[in-house]
Order: sequence, then structure tokens, then C-alpha cells
Amino acid sequence: MTLVPTTHDRGITTLTLDSPHNRNALSAQLVAELSEELALAAKAPEARAVLLTHTGGTFCAGADLKDPPSPAAARRLAELLRGIVELPKPVIAHTTGHVRAGGLGLLAACDITVAGPEATFAFTESRLGLAPAVISLPVLPRLDPRAAARYYLTGERFGPAEAVRIGLVTAPDTDLPGILDGLRAASPQGLAESKRLTTAAVLRAFARETDAAVEQSARLFASPEAATAIRALRERRDPPWAL
Repeated sequence: MTLVPTTHDRGITTLTLDSPHNRNALSAQLVAELSEELALAAKAPEARAVLLTHTGGTFCAGADLKDPPSPAAARRLAELLRGIVELPKPVIAHTTGHVRAGGLGLLAACDITVAGPEATFAFTESRLGLAPAVISLPVLPRLDPRAAARYYLTGERFGPAEAVRIGLVTAPDTDLPGILDGLRAASPQGLAESKRLTTAAVLRAFARETDAAVEQSARLFASPEAATAIRALRERRDPPWAL
């Protein structure tokens, strides 16, 4: 069963994260299928842009904690995020639900992100003995630095208005029809060359920091502290350091 079904309408290829049983977590299968569908959309002449959306109440919960990332898995996630940034067509993310941890990396890698009024966001890694390592490659070039420090460190939840203010989200999802109409009116060359300008700083971060981010991610997931936190999460209790 596919986890990323695809549809096409008037120049827009829609990829839907459809793994609600694990809140669209970044399992090996989901990452592989999403990477494949993005590559196909990049080559499809009928696709002017890609819309990334979801089923269920969660856009993406981040890493699949039933199978914590190995160095190879962390590398595949980095490649997926870079592939979104490098895609020669705009990628728009639309969330109407919760976005956590690695899911925020997907949002940041996209060119435009819109969110519904019920969407919530949180960088939860610090509470699990982790850090937003790989996802920082697209997140930090986009995000207000003071906001990044607050939400990386505290793991607080915030809503769509705050996500727009700090640069994680572009606009409320009421703007989505106008955004898609604008993309349909643009030429393929104009879109590709304009995207090249807007993604240059993000791609420089990938070039400089991917190896270090992958190493950090794998090291932290393999740590005793992270194992303790993940076990506590599964048992629905606080980790021992929570005061």
C-alpha cells in the first residue's frame, strides 16, 4: 500500500502523506516513496508545481520512533529535504493539523507553506535528549534566530499566527487558492530561475553542514539519554529529568 498517493489537476501535482496509523512519521517507506514521487514530478512536463499535504490530524510527527534513525536513515532524510529545496519546481506545503520535530523540516524545505487555523507546531527534540540536527539545514536559514532559540530549547507548542511571524509558515491556508493560481500563471523557466534565487542560502547550509548534522542526529539517537526518553514516551510517563 502506497503511503504517498499522487493526483494531478491543472498543473499542480499533489502528494499526500497518507500514513495516519503512525501520524505520518518519517518511516523508511514514507521517505523513500516521497523522494521517488518528487523525482517523478520534477521530470513531468505537466507539473508546474507540487503541493504536499496530508491525511489525518497530523501533517508529520517527525522520526518514526519505532525504528530510530541510523546514520543511513539520517542521511536519507537529509537527501529528501535537499531534494525538495533543489527541485526545479515550487513545492507548497499545506498543513491543517499537528507538525512536530522532523515534520517541521519538511515545511521549511518547501518554498511556500500554508497552515489551517487548527495547526500546531513544536520542536520536541530537546525533551527527548535529541536536537533538531538534520532539519536545521532548511529550518535555520528560514527562521527568526530568537524564535529558533526559544522553540528549539523549550519544545513549546505554537500556533499558525506565530509560525507565520517567525518565518516557518508563509500564510494562512485561505491564501492557498491565490498562490496556486499565481503558480499556474508563471512560466516553468520563470519559476525555476526564481526558485534558484530564493533557495541559495538554504543550499549553502546543506553544502556546509550536512555531514555534521547527520553525525549529530545518529549520535544522539544512539545515546542512553534518548533511549530513556523514548522509553518513557512509549510508557506515557515523564522522563526522569522532567521537573
